[in-house]
Amino acid sequence: MDFKPIKSDKVYEKVIGQIKNLIYEGKIGRGDKLPSERKLKKQLGVSRASIREAFSALEMIGLIKSRPGEGTFIKESFDNNLVDPLSLVLLLNENVAEELLELRRVLEVDCVRLAAKRATEEDIEEMAEYIEQLFNSSGYEEISIKSDKMFHYTIAKASSNKVLEYIMRSISEAMDFHIKNTRTKLVSKTETMENFAKQHKRIFKAIKNKDSKTAMNEMKNHLDYVEKLINKEIEG
Repeated sequence: MDFKPIKSDKVYEKVIGQIKNLIYEGKIGRGDKLPSERKLKKQLGVSRASIREAFSALEMIGLIKSRPGEGTFIKESFDNNLVDPLSLVLLLNENVAEELLELRRVLEVDCVRLAAKRATEEDIEEMAEYIEQLFNSSGYEEISIKSDKMFHYTIAKASSNKVLEYIMRSISEAMDFHIKNTRTKLVSKTETMENFAKQHKRIFKAIKNKDSKTAMNEMKNHLDYVEKLINKEIEG
């Protein structure tokens, strides 16, 4: 591994930068062991404290994993990261609710198109469960919100595009933060929840019938409805 001596006020950021570059260059990958703190200290010409700070940051975002007695490794799987870097960036930015809604529209419409083509029987069964929960969750805000989110997550999973699924989850988590109060108000209204459930059922039916065009149109109609309500609450 070709590490180079570092000179910088924010040394740990440079350490992270070099590890990132080695990943981009294909010199280290999933499951690979990183050099020990002692070796990196010698190769980079920095303190062990800076290396520990870099490792701590990388472990927090879920890129690496330390194993006592074995060393530090690039993680094999990134499905259950404690902190999603994209979500974290979106959480820290203010006044992005409108942009998130716009991005969600772009992604979800195409996501449902792929799901209509690729959804497995298992995906269909899972969606059906969330639809049933939505119809039975009126008056139970937490269940309503969770069922809604899981239905959309399952569509993303059914697209069989891991990158799309990852981005969809990140956007959803950021939206939860930026419009949490607004979303809670919406699901507390019986009429709104009934409309949500009916809209989701129409989306589900199109996916089950492998009708991509109808699935896309129904998703557009659903998002139009949601955005209109959210904007009304924000402006009101």
